[in-house]
Amino acid sequence: MKGTKKSLTEEYLYLEFSHQTEGCIFPLHTSVTLFLLSYCDCRIFKVCLVLTKESTNSSLLRDVLSQDIKIQIISRQELPPIVQNCCLPAVVEQPDNFCRAGLAIVLRHIIQKSYEVDPSKKEILELLGFKKTCLKACAEVSQWTRLCELTIPSVIENFLREASEQPPTVPVEIRQLEKKLSEPVRVHNDDKLRRQKLKQQKAAQVGPPLTQGEAESQGHTPETAEDRDSSSRSLELQVAFSKLTVQGKPAATHREPPHIRKAKASDLPPLEHLFAEGLYFTLTDIVLLPCIHHFLVIICEKFSEKLVEFPLLASWYQRIQEVPGVKTAASKCGIQFLHLPELLTPSNEQHPNLSDMPGSEEQNDPLFVGGPRPTMTKLMEKGIEVMFSPHPCPTWTLDWNGLPAAVSPKEGKMSIDRALRKQQQLNNLVYVVTNQAKPGDRIVDFCSGGGHVGIVLAHMLPSCQVTLIENKELSLIRAKKRSDELGLNNIWFIQANMEYFTGMFNIGVALHACGVATDMVIEHCIKIRASFVTCPCCYGFIQNTSKFSFPKSEQFKKTLSYKEHMILCRFADQTAVQLPPQQRLIGKQCMCLVDLDRARAAEEHDYSVQVISMEPESCSPKNNMIVGVPI
Repeated sequence: MKGTKKSLTEEYLYLEFSHQTEGCIFPLHTSVTLFLLSYCDCRIFKVCLVLTKESTNSSLLRDVLSQDIKIQIISRQELPPIVQNCCLPAVVEQPDNFCRAGLAIVLRHIIQKSYEVDPSKKEILELLGFKKTCLKACAEVSQWTRLCELTIPSVIENFLREASEQPPTVPVEIRQLEKKLSEPVRVHNDDKLRRQKLKQQKAAQVGPPLTQGEAESQGHTPETAEDRDSSSRSLELQVAFSKLTVQGKPAATHREPPHIRKAKASDLPPLEHLFAEGLYFTLTDIVLLPCIHHFLVIICEKFSEKLVEFPLLASWYQRIQEVPGVKTAASKCGIQFLHLPELLTPSNEQHPNLSDMPGSEEQNDPLFVGGPRPTMTKLMEKGIEVMFSPHPCPTWTLDWNGLPAAVSPKEGKMSIDRALRKQQQLNNLVYVVTNQAKPGDRIVDFCSGGGHVGIVLAHMLPSCQVTLIENKELSLIRAKKRSDELGLNNIWFIQANMEYFTGMFNIGVALHACGVATDMVIEHCIKIRASFVTCPCCYGFIQNTSKFSFPKSEQFKKTLSYKEHMILCRFADQTAVQLPPQQRLIGKQCMCLVDLDRARAAEEHDYSVQVISMEPESCSPKNNMIVGVPI
């Protein structure tokens, strides 16, 4: 039955509050979250505003809070312990051992819960976009998520702060967003839509409509009244708003005339941006709206001459007000929309390239020679060779048959052969961790997946607190189910991107953290002087990001270029059992060299680091362990 409400676990939503000004709550992450609650008409969370050290008078909060949302004001010390280890916003289920933290994850959770409570609100679920992936990629590796989730709110907060004192500089990230709105849209069915747009353009060029007889004699499909009515509105607007209108009828489909069907893809007109991610109103627009609104308020009040530099943002801002429910939600949150003048002249100013990667270097190296052997030879000439530390106890194994069933990876959905290999991998990591851990230690299982490592450690080390961190919700829910079966009371589950975990810990562990995720784990551990036990994976995904550049260590930087390092990474992935032995050997050597670079970089921060090959080597094609202990 439509609109049936389900019984849900009680959940608390914690939002940071520092101050308020001109209809806006700071930080902007809090304004964005409250706006989404209002848009979804979501009242299932107990909302707590957490006062920061600089929090000012909170008595006027009602001016900028939706009247429908009941809010409690608390101090940081009153937060549940699990939340004190995370960046806000955060959502916690009762009992307090499962937390979701970080803006994108919390917003996605609000959307999913709102839909669960009332499945008739399909437009809410549409906010998650195609295949429900909107802002799903973590900010550490996705430039787009980082821009929307972190950078734009942060730079606009700074802009608003500076604007009260002196004319501030418009943040370069706002110009990046303006440029992004000028780029052609790519959507999963863009070929079909672009052909419809071509048909629309051709029809507009023809002039008066043909009669049915004239059209048939010239081989054209006769134009219908519906076609003529829609021609006054762009195809993009028709498509976008047909999704937003509850009563909207699907457009009638006619067989396209031959000259449209046979047109080359290169001759089809591009689709224009309507919303932040293309044609459809998504969660990204929800995130950007409070931020851009307050940016435009300052621009219009104090620097109106600059408005002409942002015609596309202004159009987006006015278009978003047409979305059903947006004006109502905004007014409940104290957002009074501006009436902007129509801007016809796009800025000619050069925008920075959004795809530029910080730290990347020019790839045109005339001296570069492809393949791993020249690169390996170059390293050998500098005294850098493939070198593994001896395994501390190659024959050690857990008594898997004596452990409760829920501890074993066999409980997961995997074949018997794969479960055996997973047990062998765990033997290696658990041996190292249990030999380092002391009673009372905090152990973090990063990129925990279904909890294979963390659950074993929590069971084996009852005097230690184990925290699982994973950004995939379903994996973490499976891990919690296994933990509940075991009755573990020394384990926490945090759905968050790694950088939103701010707690202290003694040992960080990660089994098969993909690409640069391994580097993020090691960096996180170094930052707080924790030991680390990592098993890298997906070397081919390693690349320069906003946080890392490769090679990492000074020793490797003096010898290899970025491109040469990428050659090692690409061949390090060629270790699958079905490959020829010689190819696998080269892959294993490349894998060792990439991890030696990581080890050397950690040693530069006063760590003792070993690169160890797991036993037996057949337990995984990615069978390296990097073990680091602070000196």
